[in-house]
Amino acid sequence: MEEAKPILDHMHESMEKAMNHLETELTKIRAGKATPQMLDMIHVDYYGTSTALNQVANVSTSDARTLVIQPWEKSMLTPIEKAIAHSNLGMNPQNDGIVIRINVPALTEERRKELVKKTKAESEHAKVGVRAARKDAMEAIKKSKLTEDEKKTQDANIQKVTDNYILKIDKHIEIKEKEIMTV
Repeated sequence: MEEAKPILDHMHESMEKAMNHLETELTKIRAGKATPQMLDMIHVDYYGTSTALNQVANVSTSDARTLVIQPWEKSMLTPIEKAIAHSNLGMNPQNDGIVIRINVPALTEERRKELVKKTKAESEHAKVGVRAARKDAMEAIKKSKLTEDEKKTQDANIQKVTDNYILKIDKHIEIKEKEIMTV
């Protein structure tokens, strides 16, 4: 049984990575509410260096539909505004000389359905990652020096863990879909 532990540990690690990636991707899918994470992928030209927006400004929400970006240096207002405008997020930043405000438009029914499709695609990617980790673990167990009974026991354990991760993914997606479809 001692031989199976590193195999199972590696499998858990791979499955956790798939879950973490899913969670990261789901935060990028906006559900009609403004969240600072919506701007995580935006980089700003900071004195010639491409820098993450959250490294040069404080990003917060003033209400459910408004993002507020407060740069730490006033000279960064224009570069931040340009970076957001060129980001293809479909957001229109308004610079008042102190902060930048972004009104997040309400989602149309059609856009909500597109986002649900995207959410389902992300869940499929996560499930593929989990299944790949299961496959690798099962192959490693097959090649190990465990007895046939121990191999069967480990295969059952691996399948049980896999089923649990698939359930977790489905729960995440169900929650995200409700969030997206709630007007």
